[in-house]
Amino acid sequence: MKLGIVGLPNVGKSTLFNSLTKAGAESANYPFCTIDPNVGIVPVPDDRLKLLGDFYQSKKVTPAVIEFVDIAGLVKGASKGEGLGNQFLANIREVDAIVHVVRCFEDSNVVHVDGTIDPLRDIETIELELVFSDLEILERREAKTAKSARNDKNAAKELVTIAKLKTHLESGKPVKTMEAADDEEQALISSYNLLTQKPVIFAANVAEDDLADDGASNPYVQQVREFAAQEGSEVFVICAQIEQEIAELEEEEKKMFLEDLGLKESGLEKLIRASYRLLGLLSYLTSGEDETRAWTIKQGTKAPQAAGKIHTDFERGFIKAEVVNYQDLLDCGSYAGAREKGLVRMEGKEYVVKDGDVILFRFNV
Repeated sequence: MKLGIVGLPNVGKSTLFNSLTKAGAESANYPFCTIDPNVGIVPVPDDRLKLLGDFYQSKKVTPAVIEFVDIAGLVKGASKGEGLGNQFLANIREVDAIVHVVRCFEDSNVVHVDGTIDPLRDIETIELELVFSDLEILERREAKTAKSARNDKNAAKELVTIAKLKTHLESGKPVKTMEAADDEEQALISSYNLLTQKPVIFAANVAEDDLADDGASNPYVQQVREFAAQEGSEVFVICAQIEQEIAELEEEEKKMFLEDLGLKESGLEKLIRASYRLLGLLSYLTSGEDETRAWTIKQGTKAPQAAGKIHTDFERGFIKAEVVNYQDLLDCGSYAGAREKGLVRMEGKEYVVKDGDVILFRFNV
C-alpha cells in the first residue's frame, strides 16, 4: 500500500511524515523545504504477529508495510507550475490513496501561507489543484483520441466519456463522485489514473489539548468531518508535534506516554486503520518455524489469488488451503489441538479469505 501525504505548506505535513517514518525529512517553518518527494517504508503494527511468532518460535517475524510519499507543500496554481508545481502532482498519481493534512490549530509562531486558519478554504485550494491537473491530463488524452475517433468506434465512445469527465471536473467536483455508465466505462476511467478518483483520508492536525476528546471541541475539526462525510472520505485527528515525540520513544515508554495523554493508539495506528477501511484491505497470516508473516489483500479475495501474493506458482498450482483463525489457534495451544477440535478447515478455490486467517497453502506446479 502506498499513501501520498499532501497539504499546503506549514500545515504539519513533513512533521507528520517524519514521525510516521522517522525518515527525518527536513521540516522548517517556510514553504518548499521538501524539494524531492520523501519516501518512507513503515511496518504495519499488528499484535497478532508477535503472538504467533512466539507460538511457533519463528526465526523471523515480517509485518505488512506501507509506503509513505511526502509531497512538497502545494500552493494555489501548483497545477500551472506555481511553487514547485506539477512534478509533485505527478508523484501522487502513483499512490493508492491521498492523506490530506489540514491545519486545525492556531499558532502565531507558525506562518499560514494564506494568513489565517480556514480548513475548508485550504481543502478547496488543494482539491482545485488536483481538479486542474486532471483536466490537463484529459485534454491531452482528448486531443490524442480525437484523431482516431472518425474511424474507430471505441475511440468515439472514449471521447464521450472524456467529455463527461471534463464537465464533471469543471463544476469543481472530484471524479470519484461521478457515476460511470457501466463497468466498461469504469475500467476506462480507472485507466487514466486521475488524482481526484483516489480515495482521501483527511488528517486534522490539532494542538495537544484537542487530542484527548478526538477534536470534538475543535470547530475546525467539525468542519473537516462534515466535509469528509459528504465526500465519503475518512478523517483522523492527529497532533503532528506529539507524534514526533512519540516516534522517539521505545515501545513501553510509548504506551505510558499515550496513556498519560488519555489516548489508546498513536496517529500511525489511526491512519493505518482508516487506510485499511477506506481501501477495503485486510491481512491474513502465514506462520511456522522459519517465519511468521502478514500479507495484505483486498476484502473479497479468494484463496488462490491470496496465495498468489506469496508467489505466482502458489496461485497457478493451487490445490487447497488449510485455514484456522489465529485466535482459535492460540486458544488451542497447538495446531494439532485446533485440528482435533475441527477448527482447521480445508478450503478450495472459492473460499474468500478473512482477516486473521492463518493459512497453509497446498499447491502443485
